[in-house]
Amino acid sequence: MEELMGSMVAEFGVSEGIVVAMGLVCGLIVIASIFALFVSIYLGISYMKYNRRQNSCGMTGEEIARNILDHHGLSHIKVSKTGSIMFGNSYSHYFKKVRLRRLTWKKTSVTSLAMAAQKSSLALLDQEGDPDMTKRVKLTPVIYFGPLAFVPMVIIGLLLDLYFFHSDGKFTLILSILGLLFYVLSFVMSILVLNTEVKAQKRALELMKADQLATDEELKMCQKLFKLYNIEYINDMIIALLELIYRVLQIISYAQSSSSSSSK
Repeated sequence: MEELMGSMVAEFGVSEGIVVAMGLVCGLIVIASIFALFVSIYLGISYMKYNRRQNSCGMTGEEIARNILDHHGLSHIKVSKTGSIMFGNSYSHYFKKVRLRRLTWKKTSVTSLAMAAQKSSLALLDQEGDPDMTKRVKLTPVIYFGPLAFVPMVIIGLLLDLYFFHSDGKFTLILSILGLLFYVLSFVMSILVLNTEVKAQKRALELMKADQLATDEELKMCQKLFKLYNIEYINDMIIALLELIYRVLQIISYAQSSSSSSSK
């Protein structure tokens, strides 16, 4: 390991501190990813377990979502079935639609109850003009596509430097920093997503209790599902933050390498 570090420092002109930091961040990403795997497995087991447990109201996920939306003047919001991979259980402001997975769409289960109530509550927050929800809606493209912009921008910068301007890496550095800014903005906006999801969860629990859609035991089951989703989301945010730090270190190492090459 020390020999590898030494060769990188000598050959590319990257400082030893940056090399150590990059290795440390990579290790933390691996640890966080392993934890994420365990959380996902546990969440999946709980999701299926409660999806086999019949709810006390005897309503399907579709009926629960429709009932909540209609009761709050949102009859124009559609409730549709969707696959598990692309969208999953979600709410779309732009399509005016609550999407439920096939697993929960026609099931009269506790999982169906929890998912339908929570996603319908996002629609209620949208209707009421919740500040975090409003920002989330406006910045949805940045949240999801921001992290994807980094690599293409670096590639564009490299192409400009190598084939058009024959420069010493100036465009690669500039576009890398620009891509990093998109990454940072995406990370900050992901905090808004978590805030709105938590608000919707609290609202869903209140609705289920007030409308007598769930017993106290079922409310605890729903809370457990929501908590697992939050842990998973927070862990994903930690991984995203570590990746962001790694991108910064990459840019610094590139700048050091370019500076070292130009001075030779």
